[in-house]
Amino acid sequence: MFNEDLLKKKIYQTAFTHRSFLNENKKATESNERLEFLGDSVLSLIISSFLYNSRPQDAEGDLTNLRSFIVKTQSLAKAARSLDLGKFLGLSKGEEMSGGRENTQILANTFEAFLGAIYLDQGLEAARRFIEDNLLPFFTEELKSGPPKDAKSMLQELTQTKTKQSPKYKIIQTFGPDHAKEFKVGAFLQNRQIGEGSGPSKQVAEEQAANKALDFFTKQD
Repeated sequence: MFNEDLLKKKIYQTAFTHRSFLNENKKATESNERLEFLGDSVLSLIISSFLYNSRPQDAEGDLTNLRSFIVKTQSLAKAARSLDLGKFLGLSKGEEMSGGRENTQILANTFEAFLGAIYLDQGLEAARRFIEDNLLPFFTEELKSGPPKDAKSMLQELTQTKTKQSPKYKIIQTFGPDHAKEFKVGAFLQNRQIGEGSGPSKQVAEEQAANKALDFFTKQD
């Protein structure tokens, strides 16, 4: 579990400082965005190394797909919720009122920022243990058998079979403030839009668009 004593150190205080908090608290001088950047890279290294060693039978593409399945916004937010990290976030009053402590994207970013802080404060081995204890247990089955096919993979196979073409994804619209941006994405096949999705990241929006496109093909059959 999260040890609240860590918050006595400035680096962990920074890890829990959302950018919106800076506007209302003059004592806070830095948001967690730089730590999030670092934590993202550390996380990728740890997961890549773990998969490389634990799944020697997998080709590069299989390892990439499994890593992407584990290191995604929803997974990181789930791990953050299990640790109750949202409780410690510094947020603006507006972000607080809009449910920022339970916002999936904010929680995922906070998880990465916290990991970045652990890496700087305690080193790579401590960061690795943190990931193995608090993220990988959610993926016991997938680590044995590989990830289930996601909607984008299923749509790719379907369109290749039916039309010999691959779908393309394009951002139709972005809206909302920078710290809580929403993306609207369209799935296109031969310049025809076959699905549309939205979400707090391009990845989430593309997956939703692929799901809608699969529904489109189901209705065509």
